[in-house]
Amino acid sequence: MAAETELKFHVPARKLKGLKKPLVAGSKSGAPSESDLVSTYFDTAKHKLKRHRLTLRVRRDGGNYVQTIKSAAGPQFERGEWETDLADGHFDLDKAEGTPLEDLASGRLGRKLKPVFETSVRRITVPLRTKRSEIELAIDRGCTTAGHRSRRIDEVELELKSGRPLDLFRVARALERKAAAELDLRSKAEHGYELADGEEHVVVSAGSIVLDAGLTAGAAFRVIARAALRHFSSNADAVREGEAEGIHQMRVGLRRLRAAISLFSKILTVAPTEEIKMQLKWLTNALAPARELDVFVKEDIEPASHDALLRRGGKAIRQEFSGRRDRAFAGARQAVNSRRYRSMLIDTLQWIEAKQTVAAEDEGGPIEEFAAALLHRRIRKLRKDGRRLDELSARERHKVRIRAKKLRYAIDFFESLFPRKGERKQLARLSKHLKRVQDALGSLNDFVAHRKLAVDAALKAPHRKERASAFASGVVLGREEQAVKPLIKVAAREVRGLEKF
Repeated sequence: MAAETELKFHVPARKLKGLKKPLVAGSKSGAPSESDLVSTYFDTAKHKLKRHRLTLRVRRDGGNYVQTIKSAAGPQFERGEWETDLADGHFDLDKAEGTPLEDLASGRLGRKLKPVFETSVRRITVPLRTKRSEIELAIDRGCTTAGHRSRRIDEVELELKSGRPLDLFRVARALERKAAAELDLRSKAEHGYELADGEEHVVVSAGSIVLDAGLTAGAAFRVIARAALRHFSSNADAVREGEAEGIHQMRVGLRRLRAAISLFSKILTVAPTEEIKMQLKWLTNALAPARELDVFVKEDIEPASHDALLRRGGKAIRQEFSGRRDRAFAGARQAVNSRRYRSMLIDTLQWIEAKQTVAAEDEGGPIEEFAAALLHRRIRKLRKDGRRLDELSARERHKVRIRAKKLRYAIDFFESLFPRKGERKQLARLSKHLKRVQDALGSLNDFVAHRKLAVDAALKAPHRKERASAFASGVVLGREEQAVKPLIKVAAREVRGLEKF
């Protein structure tokens, strides 16, 4: 098995031409080579290999054929890759011995495997040499084809052949500065499957996290953090296209990473972690108005604007808040199109992978013990805070909601460490209680935010519309307040239910 340590970037087509020269001071570029690569990806009609996080590819390079089996990235930065030469362009499952595909590679599977999509690229390969590392820069231009659908490929890959990951990230930063390159943690295969399924501007939800019980807490943190980075960065195109759910999922991914940092804070080094937290908070805040206004318009403003009693006022506040939402969506788009965002992706991945990120020498001990102690401690704290929920201020209730959310994320992160049926059922019940607490307190938090928005809109309304706008805003808030009054009781009841755990 070969282990790939590589970074892949989307690069504007117009920026690709000047990348054959050295990118980093003190580095040297070797003579570039060019090749035409045609790769066919095989799977079953139901994408069995994809479900097992495997890819099977046959690549033609001139008159040579190579079969490649790849596994998804696991607890380490590297990705497993197994290559064998073939006589022609047809896969050979007999050569899957010793690979993760071996257990699936029956004759029956062979009969079901069909071409799913194909990539065809002109590749320019440039060897880069620093004092301590050898890095291969590959510029790919071409397209992915699945049936009658196609999509352009304008990518750069950096692969560490030998040496230090630090040098790989130095070159990555230079690439971002010179070519506006954006890190893409998803493979060509993943994009190819989306094309084959006819999906455009895909909204990506959180993937399942599987932790090996033998991992240290530090190694487990890296698996969780990498998954969260992949989650939020994979929704950038959906945000650019103004997809409300894409904005929501990017925020969820950011929250999951920030929650992981909080949950593992005792074993993380302070200074670099604080810098990453600041960057994550910047992006979260840049997306927040778009999400808040979208929810407010869809759930409150639009239904109220159809009320015959509101008439002109309903129309006025719908126009006002629809305009605000459009501007907020533009702000979100601007954030993910910025250099700050592109730099943040590289910084965050390097921080996740750096040895210095985990401060404890033993990396927090075994993850099973770490997870059990953390869940117990967090449940006890939430029970204590929730006993006087009706006495808390809106700000204090919001903090309780955040604690419940982090605890839900912790259950999601650690679920694979508790495989027994009884444990799974208990975790599922706990998660349900927490979701109800989170939903109830979330509605209360939304009401506070919506009240500020509505009051602001009424005060800033044009003089000829201010009365109608104020009246309509009052009606909207009154309806919402009636809906959320019982929610504190619901949250308090669900917190009391945590006594069982």
